[in-house]
Amino acid sequence: MHIKSIFPILSLMVCLTTVRAGEQQETKNWFPFDTKEDFSPSVIDMRSWLDKPAGKHGWMSPNGDDYRFEDGTSIKFWGVNICNMRVYPDKVTADRWADYLAKYGVNGVRFHKFTWDGYENSPVSTTIDDSLFNNFDYFNHALKEKGIYTGWSHIYGHRLRPGDRNRIVAYDEIIAAGSDHLKGSTVGLVHFAKDLQDLSIDLTVNLLNHKNPYTGLRYADDPALSYIELQNEDNAFFPTTLMFMEQCPTYKKMICEQFSDWLKTKYGSQEALEKAWGKEAFNAFDACYPNESLDARNIHPMPHMWYFSNECFDKKPEWRKRLYDAARFIFESQQNFYDRYVAAIRATGYKGTIVGSCWQAGDNIGHFYNLYSDYLVGTIDRHNYFGGGGGHMLKAGEFASDAMVSAPGSGLLGTGFQQVTGRPFALSEWMSLIPNEFTPEASPLIALYGLGLQGWDASYSFACNELPMTNTIQGKGGGNIYNADSPTQRGLYPALARMIAHGDILTGDVVCNSKIHIPSLAEGKIGFETVVEQQGDQKNFRSVAPPEAMAVGRVTNTFTDHFEETQADKSYLRYYDADKKEYSSTTGQFKWNVAGRGYFTMNTPCSRAAVGFTGGKKLQLGNIETETSTPFSVVLITSLEKGVSLDRTKSALITTVARAQNSGMEYNTERNKLLKTGEAPLLMEPVYTKVRLPRDAKVYILDHAGRNTGKQVKPLRKENGVSEFILDGGKYRTIYYEAVFK
Repeated sequence: MHIKSIFPILSLMVCLTTVRAGEQQETKNWFPFDTKEDFSPSVIDMRSWLDKPAGKHGWMSPNGDDYRFEDGTSIKFWGVNICNMRVYPDKVTADRWADYLAKYGVNGVRFHKFTWDGYENSPVSTTIDDSLFNNFDYFNHALKEKGIYTGWSHIYGHRLRPGDRNRIVAYDEIIAAGSDHLKGSTVGLVHFAKDLQDLSIDLTVNLLNHKNPYTGLRYADDPALSYIELQNEDNAFFPTTLMFMEQCPTYKKMICEQFSDWLKTKYGSQEALEKAWGKEAFNAFDACYPNESLDARNIHPMPHMWYFSNECFDKKPEWRKRLYDAARFIFESQQNFYDRYVAAIRATGYKGTIVGSCWQAGDNIGHFYNLYSDYLVGTIDRHNYFGGGGGHMLKAGEFASDAMVSAPGSGLLGTGFQQVTGRPFALSEWMSLIPNEFTPEASPLIALYGLGLQGWDASYSFACNELPMTNTIQGKGGGNIYNADSPTQRGLYPALARMIAHGDILTGDVVCNSKIHIPSLAEGKIGFETVVEQQGDQKNFRSVAPPEAMAVGRVTNTFTDHFEETQADKSYLRYYDADKKEYSSTTGQFKWNVAGRGYFTMNTPCSRAAVGFTGGKKLQLGNIETETSTPFSVVLITSLEKGVSLDRTKSALITTVARAQNSGMEYNTERNKLLKTGEAPLLMEPVYTKVRLPRDAKVYILDHAGRNTGKQVKPLRKENGVSEFILDGGKYRTIYYEAVFK
């Protein structure tokens, strides 16, 4: 058989075994991924790449758009979330977890909502139980020694405890308010009520003043604590504020009094207020008290993001002036809280980064007031998710079978429309959710386009719930779809962490910059059209340039000292090839092709990538060529020597990942409805790709722990300094290969 005839036959074989029209997909040639724990030295091991111990370069702080340490060293965080009781492991588990994360190149951990469980058995809510603090301390120490920084997202609706009663204005009202995981918490109300604010502040200060016996440092003195988040997924504009006001009449009365006093200061009299608002703006909402007036101090601010949205202003123009004032009052209340909180943290001596909140506030003026509030605190941090079916657990049913590569700037990447000039940007929760089959695209999009072209500074996937990697796509715990430990996610980290660490992905030029003058928001003036769409945890954005602009260069917002209109920006179109249907980045390192179902490629000195629907396409990645027959896949090639180009390195890691599903998992013919969830073991779709390397090379097959098996891929040809191989995932049953160059 002639060599050139092999690849078409492989392509045909893939089509026959993976996609039969009108039939359930065959997975008999897919292979189970070995998820057994193995921290022995291996080719993929990133432990020697981490800069340890964490904190060695001094405190980290924003330096314009970037993070830098006191000694000038810059950093980008490629991290994970660890949540709830998982932050209190025993010592053996803590050491294993630190090894696991370090091996896969994780250099940051966001400890999320851990105080709920930490003070569950305490009479008060302002300190963690002594019985848990020791485990927490040791885990922080273990991570620090591996070069892994921590951050605190410790408050998500501060839950009251009985010992707090005498500190709270209306304890019984709050205990009875809310539902599910927010029941009995301070969420929403905390932005207006100092008694509730004091609980969050005292808890944070007590944590910072605690001395870790394993590091010998108070947390306030330990630069391995890279950031503190004031509150998770909460802001004064979010609907929970109005909901809790309706359930807590004492606090509703208090907040209405605050707003009325604010209006009295601004307008001076009821007559002046009525002239400014118009009488039709009074008593306008069901939640209002009857007969609103300044004298009665009962005017409602309606803290709910819909009332400050494009939709509301279009439907109810007679409410505009009232709502403009309410938005300003809500913003100032939230900012007063943040200012108190930040001052208390700084008083402990903590010099690290502080995040206000990670939650958006709808669209229009509420959105920008809230964005500015976070800007004043420090880092801009946001959350976003993509895909999935209904609920938080994997179950049979319909779902959106979409891929982000099919629409540049959609889904997770579009979160960057909230990036602000002069501040670092972080995505502290994200995940592409099963049963969507194209989840492997997510990590490369965030690592390469997000932390790379867009210049973001931190990523924390949600969530690392167990170790080692999971043997089902949903992991344990009843089928949680928020699973960063799947091989389709964590399995890509050894390559992506290296690509970030090489430091050769260039930040793009700004192709979209929206200018915002905060004082003008009091008159409803923004100066450009912006749309924020939110369905639960999933958001989409567009502004003066469409989402496609993110395939070309950076999108930003700038807070200005005077009002000016921002014109629709079409400069990104200079980088679009209509014939190829392809966007090129301003840096020349990325191409995003939207012909068919879409794919992107990256070419830097140290790394190459091809992600998406590349089946049947011959791609030129610099001087490396790939031709993949698997319809959808991720192919990553990166130097195994830090900062050494692929033209000079002694060896390179090649990672190939496609879809994955549980054994016995079934979809309908259209593959937009899950029929059966399946069970362990998780099966990986083999990737079939031909790789042409411009150097004399040997390619070794690695096992699932990244160890060299000693077995080689037989070359198709070797001549004139060129080596060509077919990486047959069905034959070699792996996702990892090592190319060793002469």
